[in-house]
Amino acid sequence: MRNLSFTDRLFVELQHGLSTSHVRPGAVARAYPADDSEQVELSAREKQHVAGLMRVNNAGEVAAQGLYRGQAFSAREQALSQAMNEAAEEENEHLNWCQRRLAELDQSRSLLDGVWYWGSFTIGALAGAAGDKWSLGFVKETEQQVCAHLDRHLEQLPEQDQRSRSIIEAMRADELRHAENAAAAGAAELPQPVKTAMTLVSKIMTFTAYRI
Repeated sequence: MRNLSFTDRLFVELQHGLSTSHVRPGAVARAYPADDSEQVELSAREKQHVAGLMRVNNAGEVAAQGLYRGQAFSAREQALSQAMNEAAEEENEHLNWCQRRLAELDQSRSLLDGVWYWGSFTIGALAGAAGDKWSLGFVKETEQQVCAHLDRHLEQLPEQDQRSRSIIEAMRADELRHAENAAAAGAAELPQPVKTAMTLVSKIMTFTAYRI
């Protein structure tokens, strides 16, 4: 394979970002987690709430894609860049699952997915440029916050909605593994003000994506 120029790489990332933000991913390697769960009737209010939660989860996966791709783009070590791209591919499975569930609920993804992607890509690129240990620190903190966020969603789901529950549980297991892998690879502990800022941005995204 030929080495891509900086401009070539920018165009690759632009194409990936547009695809991630506006197109549903194709078939994925793993089975749809909800396949073994019965499709049950939800009230109009329950359906709206579940759709809002899944829209938020989809937006989070879009942001994760941006974060990983940004870190891969500016990573100093090729091995780390490859690992980030592989993690992004796994997040692509999550996108497929979330959007498939949204389609079952006759709902659409967030209209602001492009904002979440490119904002996260910028943060990821800056983290990657700061050094590998800080880049890994962002992964660890992000995934830990995502796990806590998914735990809250599991608590809010209607008890009978096992389809959404199975999807979220499968996603949580992957996110926890990403956090553990980052910690094992030497992730730096982020300063508290950075963690607080990440939490604030997450709350803004959650509030907005649930509604739009």
